[in-house]
Amino acid sequence: MKLTSLHRLLPIAGIAAGLVAAPLSGPLAAGAAASIDGVWQLDGYGTIVAIDNGKAGLFSTTSISCTPAGEFQQTGERFTADREQAFTVRVRRDRAVMHVEGNVGDKHLRRLAKLPKLCKVPGATGPLAVFDQFWTTYNENYPFFQAKGIDWAKVRDTYRPRVTPGISDAALSGLLSEMVEPLGDAHTAIRTADGETLFAGVRPGTTLPTPELEGVLRPYIEGTALKGVKFASYANERIGYADLPGRVGYLRVIAFMGYGDILDYNAERDTLNATLDKILTKERVKNLRGLIIDLRINGGGSDQLGLDLASRLTGKPFFAYAKRARNDPADPTAFTAPQPLFVQPSERTKYTGPIAILTGGSQMSAGETFTQAMMNRTPRPIRIGQNTQGVFSDVLVRTLPNGWQFIVPNEEFRTRDWKTFDGPGIAPDVRTPVFTPAEFAAERDTAFTTALKLLVR
Repeated sequence: MKLTSLHRLLPIAGIAAGLVAAPLSGPLAAGAAASIDGVWQLDGYGTIVAIDNGKAGLFSTTSISCTPAGEFQQTGERFTADREQAFTVRVRRDRAVMHVEGNVGDKHLRRLAKLPKLCKVPGATGPLAVFDQFWTTYNENYPFFQAKGIDWAKVRDTYRPRVTPGISDAALSGLLSEMVEPLGDAHTAIRTADGETLFAGVRPGTTLPTPELEGVLRPYIEGTALKGVKFASYANERIGYADLPGRVGYLRVIAFMGYGDILDYNAERDTLNATLDKILTKERVKNLRGLIIDLRINGGGSDQLGLDLASRLTGKPFFAYAKRARNDPADPTAFTAPQPLFVQPSERTKYTGPIAILTGGSQMSAGETFTQAMMNRTPRPIRIGQNTQGVFSDVLVRTLPNGWQFIVPNEEFRTRDWKTFDGPGIAPDVRTPVFTPAEFAAERDTAFTTALKLLVR
């Protein structure tokens, strides 16, 4: 659950955020609402929320630990904290629904009689406590061990004996990193309390999106693909647009957040819409023959902002994906009820014609959930390039007894026919090189030129 900024742990995108809570329907909406005060356990997500007199304290939990994870103040319906994602909670009797701004879907809660004893006493400390909490958090939340052929119990048996009372920080961080590196998962990372990255996972053969990579690729794209065509930048350099010969548009999106200086989904959405209003003018939309959307470097961010962009690219609703979370620490096959999510056409100016999406291994998270949603658009966009990174879930941000932070994914994003792309990523329809040494040496961009040819033929 992206209650804390993913990009304290990962590189280029903005802070993940999202949707304002939708009105409740059904039993939760009937009758007068019960008091919001009390202790609430999320279904899945290993989180407890204790609300009292306008304050909400969060606790990250496992079967062996309960760690304070921040305090939020209530203003109106929203709970907010500095540099954290706001959320809302709607209550009916002993059940409630939480919506974290920037995430898609809702989280369901049940009322507890009181805060568990584990949350009221100091937690264990020392290197072994760090190891046990790290291993247990993954054991109780990570959904993809079987798919990736990892025996997590065997990992514990192999590495725990190496944790001694006097183990150095360097050796301990190396050991934890060695445990999760075989997952090849870009939604795994470890950082120190002061922000130093100790480990960042990645699918083998791919490169994480970083500001340094963007610093190399943007000049290359402008010079090699666009060949001097005017390229306008918007939204804190996260979005760019150019009109190409043949009445084809080129829209480049390197993140689905970070469009301004305020950590707030509503402000980010306003910036996105204002940007798209400048790009998708009535005259341009009327004249466009096709649109290239370049996501080959995209650090993700808000899944809801991805759906907001998709809403400007369709004239009719369509299914995006179904989201569910692992919710039984003892059973890796148990998940919350799937929540189907849909793209609804925007009331603002829209482009509904042919689209080519450029994809690659440096495209991750919300950059992938956007692509997954767009697979159901009519006409269906053609994907050109390489497989995406292969990480779709929101992440749980956890703090270890020594102050280090780490992240772990716990969700699946499923297609209508129940497929998931976690691991290998979304494959292209037309496979071409993407930013390879040969492409650079020849000063060519095959994915871009292929898309242009397909849209103007």
